Amino acid sequence: MTGQLHGKVALVAGATRGAGRGIAVELGAAGATVYGSGRSTREQRSDYDRPETIEDTAELVTQAGGQGIAVRCDHTDPDQVRELVRRIEAEQGRLDILVNDLGGEHLMDWHKPVWEQDLDKGLQRLRVGIEAHLITSHFALDLLRKQPGGLVVELTDGTAEVHEQYYRSEGGAFFDIVKVAAHRLARAQGEELKKHGGTAVSLTPGWLRSEMMLEIFGVTEENWRESATAPEGFGISESPRFVGRAVVALATDPDVARWNTESLSSGYLAKVYGFTDVDGSRPDAWRYILEVEWPGKPGKPEDYR
Repeated sequence: MTGQLHGKVALVAGATRGAGRGIAVELGAAGATVYGSGRSTREQRSDYDRPETIEDTAELVTQAGGQGIAVRCDHTDPDQVRELVRRIEAEQGRLDILVNDLGGEHLMDWHKPVWEQDLDKGLQRLRVGIEAHLITSHFALDLLRKQPGGLVVELTDGTAEVHEQYYRSEGGAFFDIVKVAAHRLARAQGEELKKHGGTAVSLTPGWLRSEMMLEIFGVTEENWRESATAPEGFGISESPRFVGRAVVALATDPDVARWNTESLSSGYLAKVYGFTDVDGSRPDAWRYILEVEWPGKPGKPEDYR
């Protein structure tokens, strides 16, 4: 897919690390100009307090073959988002791809009922995971709709099928609401964009080998299979580049409108489009989770790669 997105402009909101960084880099590898936004810079960390920065992401995008542009932006602040979109329009005159990957995983209160969760953290999770997405789309979609074929991707955790069948109790009510909302946001935006030739989808990675997850299990991307502390299910995990390749597959599909308003996963799209993860495998994490892990049935992660 090298060069297929040359001349296209993308905004990845939340590109500092994890899925957002993986998506930004893969869009760059396909030739796109990528504005990667976030709050962690080399001068100042966000409340996430991790070392990854938007400047690092922009450099990786450029190294991959695209043009990476880092922009510090708090997407819960409408004025900052307005200025970001104005900058994109002034510098590029267009926006073809919007990826909303604003989540706030550092705000998680694991395995607690709503009455025991930290209320301030929970409400901030809603602001970052829902309100910030709407603020970003409010300003960005007016520019995106001017180019037929525009694509909006709402990142989530779990497909609509998963959320219909299960309550995500491990993260609690705030987590569950945010992740379900992504499907409705994609549905709303898809309905509104279709008359302008645009497409919106919700997209979930599987078990993501983010920087934080690798750190938790004491491994790197190069030796992730050697963790002595990770559970068996970690064997179905995928790199952030895998979901990035899913976004590129959608963005380069001339018939992408067939997916409008749909809920999709990286593993499913890998089968449809034929791409693989960086190690050449094709993990289908959600099929493994639904068929083996959660129901407690026989099966091995390697059977789903």
